[in-house]
Amino acid sequence: MKYVISRGLAFACLVLTIAWPSLADDFKSKILREAAERNGYQLPSEVNQKFDPNKSALGKVFFESTELSFNSNTSCSSCHLDEFASADGLPIALGVGGHGKGIERIKNGGAVVPRNTLPLWGRASKDFNTFFWDGKVQGKDGKLISQFGDTLPSQDPLAVAVSLPFLEIREMVSDDKYVQEKLLTETTNSGEVIQKELVNRTITILKKGAAISEAYQIAPDEITFSHIAESITHFFADKFRIKDSKFSIFMAGKSSLTQEEIDGGLIFYGKGQCASCHSGPHFSDFKFHTVVTPQFGFGKNGFGVDYGRFNTTFNSSDIHKFRTPPLHNVAKTSPYGHSGSLAQLSEIITAHYDPLAFIDTKIMDTVARREIFDRLRNVEAQSPIPAPLTDSELRNLEAFLLTLSF
Repeated sequence: MKYVISRGLAFACLVLTIAWPSLADDFKSKILREAAERNGYQLPSEVNQKFDPNKSALGKVFFESTELSFNSNTSCSSCHLDEFASADGLPIALGVGGHGKGIERIKNGGAVVPRNTLPLWGRASKDFNTFFWDGKVQGKDGKLISQFGDTLPSQDPLAVAVSLPFLEIREMVSDDKYVQEKLLTETTNSGEVIQKELVNRTITILKKGAAISEAYQIAPDEITFSHIAESITHFFADKFRIKDSKFSIFMAGKSSLTQEEIDGGLIFYGKGQCASCHSGPHFSDFKFHTVVTPQFGFGKNGFGVDYGRFNTTFNSSDIHKFRTPPLHNVAKTSPYGHSGSLAQLSEIITAHYDPLAFIDTKIMDTVARREIFDRLRNVEAQSPIPAPLTDSELRNLEAFLLTLSF
């Protein structure tokens, strides 16, 4: 493991804790700061992007408007709510036709979108270039990969990612007869039809044509959906920028952490091996890994199966892999996992070092058990499973993760 805290340092911490408690806290704080820096941590001020206030104001309107769903009954803000720290509080999302918030949305129905709603913190930050659970939009090695293929609407990965939900059936497009007969194709032409309609609504119903023209210094007939998407990226850079947390203030040397929080941080960067994947300024390596959690719902591939990254790359080595989720505000964005099957922070932590903790193979059929076996093989192929944590270590690690909230 790259930056595991050495046994010698751990022993030194233990000796200092017994002999000089206050000095031990200072020493452990120093070790924690150094470990975070070695693993790529950066302060919010170093990663947040600048934004245009006028474009952000436009983006807020577009983010909240139901007129920009093709069937005019949902919006981005329907599933990204302040009450749930920019997620929706549900295991899996409910798209078009859904009403209400949280549990109310389940009671009132809506089209099932078979993955957990991802929060939006830091999406407009520097070097954040891999989006969605399966990385279906990714900027890598100077190339931008997405469902748009060679007809990219933008060279900005976030703007491309923002564009996709407006075109997704069940998410913001109803799976009705017209859509099935006219728009359910394997080309980008159908997307262009939808985008042109949404641009028309933006001008005629939302009355934002003049504001877009002024913000982008273009003529009204030059407005495209890309201007809508880009405005939303400015809104993201404004509304969902990384803010100061207890940990960022600690890293700036302006405050201290409790003993439990410090010990949890040392577990995060040491024994727990969390930073082997949750590294960098967003606590994510933006790579794809397998974590064995129960599959809630019918899954992206149906029949209780979600092949994750494989659905994007069609590479067999990517089956059951999902992008490492960033950890900003992680304590506020439950439930956890690609299908939201684990409700508590302690549960998703446990699943990393005890993959079968929440899997009941007795109630599974043969196919489901083989799926679990394949996922376990993926886990072992990636790296050794972390050592088990004691109850007190688990509590300390949770305490550390709480410091990432703002």
